[in-house]
Amino acid sequence: EMSAAGSKYIDTEVENAINGVKQMKTLMDKTSKDHQAILHTLEETKRKKEEAVQLAREKEQQLAAKQEVCNETMLALWEECKPCLKHTCMRFYSRTCHSGSGLVGRQLEEFLNRSSPFSIWVNGERIDSLLERDQRQERQFEDLEERFGLLEDEVDDIFQDSTQVYGRMYPFFRAPFGGFREAFRPPVQRVRLIPRSQRFSRELHPFFQHPHHGFHHLFQPLFEMTQRMLEEVQGGWEHPTGALGSGRVLGHGSESRNFSDDRMVCREIRRNSAGCLRMRDECEKCREILAVDCQQTDPAQQQLREQLEDALRLAERFTRRYDELLRAFQAEMLNTSSLLEQLNRQFGWVSRLANLTQGTDGFLQVTTVLSKAPNLEDPSAPPDTQVTVQLFDSEPLSLTVPGDISWDDPRFMEMVAEQALRHYKQ
Repeated sequence: EMSAAGSKYIDTEVENAINGVKQMKTLMDKTSKDHQAILHTLEETKRKKEEAVQLAREKEQQLAAKQEVCNETMLALWEECKPCLKHTCMRFYSRTCHSGSGLVGRQLEEFLNRSSPFSIWVNGERIDSLLERDQRQERQFEDLEERFGLLEDEVDDIFQDSTQVYGRMYPFFRAPFGGFREAFRPPVQRVRLIPRSQRFSRELHPFFQHPHHGFHHLFQPLFEMTQRMLEEVQGGWEHPTGALGSGRVLGHGSESRNFSDDRMVCREIRRNSAGCLRMRDECEKCREILAVDCQQTDPAQQQLREQLEDALRLAERFTRRYDELLRAFQAEMLNTSSLLEQLNRQFGWVSRLANLTQGTDGFLQVTTVLSKAPNLEDPSAPPDTQVTVQLFDSEPLSLTVPGDISWDDPRFMEMVAEQALRHYKQ
């Protein structure tokens, strides 16, 4: 009789937990639907960005084909521009950046030797930056997709295990159980723009078994990393042609340099020596290359240059838009994963019952009930009761019930069952 009373309480808690898993599934399904819409927007933005970059590269190639018109003037200036540009860039790097000046110097020397004044004349570092940013965005997108897919899989696993628990226990539940039967119909097939097989293949499921990891931890580091990255590159997008990303002159305004801008330029120079081209305004002969007017000998060059600038501005605009979409999606996933983690902590334990068997008297079995020794400090007080129970397939557990609650009091087994379930969850 005690086991039956205790199991009744446990059955109710299992019902509530399965309903909680249903909330998790509903939330994940809504997130997956929203995710599809975001994917389509990202794909459209990426397509427009790539078209603009391709147009810029075509205009750059067309300008390069016409370069010989002003070649002699530019080459003479370039030979005087190169040493000044290297000296200025390395002086900035050695004073501002932490390490690697020797390697950066060799890379810069090689870059300048194989480059031409055309790189400065057409703001070539902007195209390099766009291509590099595109690769980083692609890696970030793939990482985000992998984490999202893992989140979906984990919620699906919890839901399917709870389906088994519900199916086995349904005859014992009170009807109609909130229309929950409909919730366990086969889920709607999800549509993916990127098949799982094409994403990173990692064995990450044990990640969720770690006591300090969970859904929220999936997206927190990624979101923080993206925030830092966007803050660092923001100055470069806003001032793409200025020295150091902000139009400052090293020789006159170094005291007021913005540390975030400097850190961004250090990183850019380490990754790509073309970042040193940002400092062309520091050298007179480099500035003169920018001022070379080829329009007199070939008016079409000026038109091509304007078209290149337009394409670059458009590509940078769509690149910023892509960043904004990724950041918004990450923020949404951070919030959703936090809600899912709260629900999982509260209700996810029920999914572990999928492989357990229910005894004839229910999940909670009472094996012994004993009166403990009287309290020596207060002999008149009724002695506490020690109850040994087994919940689900766990080891026997000894619990204590205050002596003022009699065995036939409904609160007695409710307290026992509540304590047993709390220990099981822990």
